Amino acid sequence: MAEQAKKKNTKEEKTAKHATQANEGTVLIGKKPVMNYVLACLALLNSGAKKLVIKARGRAISRAVDTVELLRRAFFKDLQIKDIAVGTEEVARPEGQKTNVSTIEITVVRA
Repeated sequence: MAEQAKKKNTKEEKTAKHATQANEGTVLIGKKPVMNYVLACLALLNSGAKKLVIKARGRAISRAVDTVELLRRAFFKDLQIKDIAVGTEEVARPEGQKTNVSTIEITVVRA
């Protein structure tokens, strides 16, 4: 039983580590469900952060947009989009080839 609790704590710590970078108010979007990222954003905003940066690459871009829209429509009516930056990163694939991956950074502020 203690091993299961230990595994759960380790998994939660790993999730928190990858989901947020609290010192910058940044949430990195990946493959998890949208609500996981919404909760990470809520935690940062409720802890006093006025500015939040949501970053995503590739197929996770739509999850980032969904996260921001859920935050704006359901949780914080005063949340405003300050900036949206799009770009491209060159990533090395396992086969050795290089490929381009689209990126997005959405900056939101609480009015």
